[in-house]
Amino acid sequence: MTTPTRSLTLLPDSTQRLANLCGRLNEHIQQIEKSLELKIQHRGNIFQLSGTESSVIQGCKLLKSLYSETSHGITLSPNMVHLALQETKNTAESDTNDENFLLVKTPRCSIKPRSPHQTQYVRSIRKYDISFGIGPAGTGKTYLAVACAVEALSQERVNRVLLVRPAVEAGEKLGFLPGDLSQKIDPYLRPLYDALYEMLGFEKVSRLIEKNIIEVAPLAYMRGRTLNNSFIILDESQNTTTLQMKMFLTRIGFGSTVVVTGDVTQTDLPKGTRSGLVHVTKILEQIKEIGFTYFDAKDVVRHRLVQKIVEAYDEHDSKSISTLSTQEPNQLNERDSLS
Repeated sequence: MTTPTRSLTLLPDSTQRLANLCGRLNEHIQQIEKSLELKIQHRGNIFQLSGTESSVIQGCKLLKSLYSETSHGITLSPNMVHLALQETKNTAESDTNDENFLLVKTPRCSIKPRSPHQTQYVRSIRKYDISFGIGPAGTGKTYLAVACAVEALSQERVNRVLLVRPAVEAGEKLGFLPGDLSQKIDPYLRPLYDALYEMLGFEKVSRLIEKNIIEVAPLAYMRGRTLNNSFIILDESQNTTTLQMKMFLTRIGFGSTVVVTGDVTQTDLPKGTRSGLVHVTKILEQIKEIGFTYFDAKDVVRHRLVQKIVEAYDEHDSKSISTLSTQEPNQLNERDSLS
């Protein structure tokens, strides 16, 4: 059986842009070959791609897209190629008819969902008053939620943005950190600050925080409040207790949008404490006015090894569950009572 082969000519013929596309010692081409299981040969601006029909089509599309990026003076990096590969692999599964609608526009950049689940997530945030994004690290849950919040604030659809996290220790006590309460809490909220700085700029974020238009706060500060015309994000919600989750969801007022993100496999709660995120999915999943998006390893947009790490842990966890299912009922009941 003949291996499908396709020739691709990239125009205009520019030595500088082609060198940018191929990378140092052809590292970008090798990265694409390995990821798409292709063989790519080229002489000047003429590329020959060999592999399965789908991989050849994806490879041609990716090379055209990356070459187009080089026309804007952008220096391609392995990380940018990795993100482009993720997007290309998932494009066939995505409905791109409303691509412009799904573009999240913030003052400093426009953000496009890179996988079917990310696309579903953005749709859900725009459609429902309450949305949940659940899945492993690196899938863009928090980043996309912050982007949607910044967009809503910029378009004056909401009056303020609240970014909330439970201040739960991951192996260290808050008291061990230097400074007052605010300084102790800041490290837990750093990922939220970083996303805001990227989308709005440091000075603008500082001004909005001073005016209390953007508020970054620990979950404990939400008790007793009612939040109207606000965009509220609860990040790392796997570290809420069932009572905390109920308290948070009942703070919602008129004209508000709420996004809850979390990874149920990375809970830092004390042993024997039930996660509010695990609990709430079982209670609210049947309510049609609430959106749920579940991410998996294919949605990871960090270093390519992160995806493999997530998949390895998922495989290990599934084997552990299979092992538990063969235990005696009494053993299972005892374990369930602790979870």
